[in-house]
Amino acid sequence: MRVAIDTQPGGVAPNEDWVAGTPALAVVLDGLSTAGLDTGCEHGVPWYVAHLGSQIVSAFADPNTSLTVGLARALERVAALHPQCDLSNPGTPSATVAILRERHGFLDHLVLADSPIIFDGHQDISVITDLRVDQVLPELKAEVARHETHTAGHKQALRNLVAAQRETRNTATGYWVAAANPEAANQALTGTVPAGDVRAAALLSDGAACLVTDYAMSTWPEVFTTLRVAGPRGLIDTVRKVEATDPSGQRWPRYKSGDDAAVAFCQW
Repeated sequence: MRVAIDTQPGGVAPNEDWVAGTPALAVVLDGLSTAGLDTGCEHGVPWYVAHLGSQIVSAFADPNTSLTVGLARALERVAALHPQCDLSNPGTPSATVAILRERHGFLDHLVLADSPIIFDGHQDISVITDLRVDQVLPELKAEVARHETHTAGHKQALRNLVAAQRETRNTATGYWVAAANPEAANQALTGTVPAGDVRAAALLSDGAACLVTDYAMSTWPEVFTTLRVAGPRGLIDTVRKVEATDPSGQRWPRYKSGDDAAVAFCQW
């Protein structure tokens, strides 16, 4: 498996996405925004995703470890690194997870929340994503969408949304992300496909996937064409060019003018 990776922040704030690739493993993490609210953690989201990512890679040094078990171990290990923090805080640093592993002629995948894995098969395109977050708090999301980005109203509406999301995060009636509780690993979408059925695969944070999912300015086949021609940086550059045409979020209401973006492009 040949893996090309890239990640870029969406603005001046530190990048809260994380990506890694090895000859057998690709990982994309998308840290969840805190909207300036308290997290109970002295370290922050960039620290969390960097340590979770490294622990995930370490957990799969043994290729026989299942993706669910490996992610659970990584979550436990990161929690053990900062016991002085309030890990019971509902806003404790958290992230979406996308993992792809090649093993014995098969591709194992795991998706937790809305960072998708897209397979470019010989017959068609398939998308693995967990959109439970889209089912909660539609009224508060609509309120965010009413405001242009960088306005006081947008900032307050986003804070209200994030505060409410925290109460549904990692609950049976809400949605699941990687945080401090290893049970989240058991809530991920997992599966296995024969490697021979796939020409390429892409793991994307939503800051890169939005080109298709939110802006509808590209299709998945076009995304794979961009990745083959210009690589992950080319795809992120395309997203930025599109966003630059709508900096205030009037055409495409969104949480930020530009979100952090991470891409892992896998080929065989």
